[in-house]
Order: sequence, then C-alpha cells, then structure tokens
Amino acid sequence: MKNREKYTDSELIAAVGGQKDLDTAIQFLYQQYAETTCSFIINYGGSRQDAEDTFQETVISFIGIVKKGTYRGEASIKTFLVSVARNIWFNDLKKKERAGKREKRFEYGREQNEADVSEHISSMEKKRQLRELVFKLGEPCRKVLLLFYYENLSMKEIVELLPYENEQVVRNKKYKCLQQLTGMIKDNPEIAAQIREIAG
Repeated sequence: MKNREKYTDSELIAAVGGQKDLDTAIQFLYQQYAETTCSFIINYGGSRQDAEDTFQETVISFIGIVKKGTYRGEASIKTFLVSVARNIWFNDLKKKERAGKREKRFEYGREQNEADVSEHISSMEKKRQLRELVFKLGEPCRKVLLLFYYENLSMKEIVELLPYENEQVVRNKKYKCLQQLTGMIKDNPEIAAQIREIAG
C-alpha cells in the first residue's frame, strides 16, 4: 500500500470509513494532527505523556464516530480532533481531581457539539465489543483499562486495588496499554474490522 502524503478532509473521512486504506489513514492522522493536538493538551496543564495518551484515545474515538456515520463535518478534521481530545482531557482531569480549578477552564466556551462528542465517547466505552477488544490485550492491561474507563476509578483508587507502586506507575501502564491497542488496530485487519463493528 502506498503512503499518502496528503489527504483532503473528505478523502480522509472516506478512508477511515472504509477498510481498504484504514491503516494508511491512521498513519496520516498521526503524522498530520498528533503534534497540534498534543500541544493543546500540554498548554492546558498536561505532560507530554498525557498528551500522547490523550491523542491515542482521540484517534480510536474518531474512527468509531466516522464509522458510525455521526461525523457531521461542520468543522475541519483538525478542529474536530482537538475538540475530541479536549473532552477526553477534561474528563481525565475530572476523574483525577473530582472538582478543581482546571475544570472551570474547560467549562468556559464549550460548544454543544463537544457535549455530543463526549456523550458518544461514553456510549462507545460501554459497548460490549470494545470490552472484548480490551480483553485481547491481556490481563494486566485489561484490569487497568476496565477499572479506569468502565469503573471510572482514579489512579489513586487503582493503586489500592492492583499491585502497582504508585499512581505514576499506573499511568505509565495505561499509556503502554493504549499504545498496544493502537498497534493492534494498525497491524491487524480483523481488529480494525472490530472497531468498525463497535460503531455499528
């Protein structure tokens, strides 16, 4: 498969929505939009690791939204990805801090379409197929991701339940598990098909 140097937004949506060029489209998303999205997260108090972690979650969510046919195209893909990442990061802060000053920075100016995206992400996380996909990662990743996403536990609460030394170790494990999940999507057509089914 030839690598594409450039996609228009409409071409990229078509590639993500199909199966043939999905891997190339994912690579393009990383090449073109990762740095912009990561910079946004860093500017709002996240570390580089936080930013990369959030972008991986953003790409997975974006694929599901496109395949479900709910991507409205009212903004550019770049703007939309930042919007999704902002919601994910806001929710992450909310879980970690429960209520804090940084929440208010995200509350201000939030648009209705961002609320719709957040609701869709929450719905996706509850899908049975996504749970089954997480199970393929192995027991350590399965426990961390399910406790974080399905049980809505904080890093501190996960440390109390699992044999990890501290919250940073849990965060590192979650990051590596998300990397593994992204790799599965890129390298395995069957897994990519499952992502399509999640949104279906």
